Amino acid sequence: MKTLDLKKQFKYLYQPSAKKIETVQVPNLQFAMIDGAIEKGSEPGKSPSFAEATQALYSISYTLKFTLKKRKANPIDYPVMALEGLWGVEDGKFDITVKDNWFYTLMIMQPDVITTEIFEEARENVRKKKGNSDMLGKLRLAHFEEGLCVQTMHIGPYATEPATIDRMHEFMQANGLKDNVGPNGKHHEIYMSDPRKAAPDKMKTVLRHPVVKM
Repeated sequence: MKTLDLKKQFKYLYQPSAKKIETVQVPNLQFAMIDGAIEKGSEPGKSPSFAEATQALYSISYTLKFTLKKRKANPIDYPVMALEGLWGVEDGKFDITVKDNWFYTLMIMQPDVITTEIFEEARENVRKKKGNSDMLGKLRLAHFEEGLCVQTMHIGPYATEPATIDRMHEFMQANGLKDNVGPNGKHHEIYMSDPRKAAPDKMKTVLRHPVVKM
């Protein structure tokens, strides 16, 4: 059985240092994706639709993994990658401290061996096993190329992210880069820890912002 070591291949994207800020060129990658919005007066950790979208993403990602692993011809094994979130607002300026106007794209990276046909087969298998749902129907397979970005590993609760983002902005200013979060880019979080299991002060979240050279 062939094994795809995605975590090793893309370590530079998913395990950056927490001690430094760095630039990275993010290539064109394939993801299972789903779009949504946080309900007024809520936040990601308390949003019912956010929880349903996350569940749908994991369901199809694990189904895809086992579909390829168990097939008779050319079986392939690979790890299910981390949950990621692209966050933004439709109007005004994105503010990480104000969460109930956020729109999101949740996504989990998929190897290029996953085709549209395999994806649709997996969707149907999830539907047969767990029943149909609006979220299942909203899932899509798409490529996303983020390009030039600034990133770091944030260690600690989500509430302390603003201090890390300030460090990222200082790095951008010192290196002639402009933060492109807004109409042209999204605040990007990659959830390397399970908030249900990890101690808040030890949670790991990759923070990534697209940038342009000034």
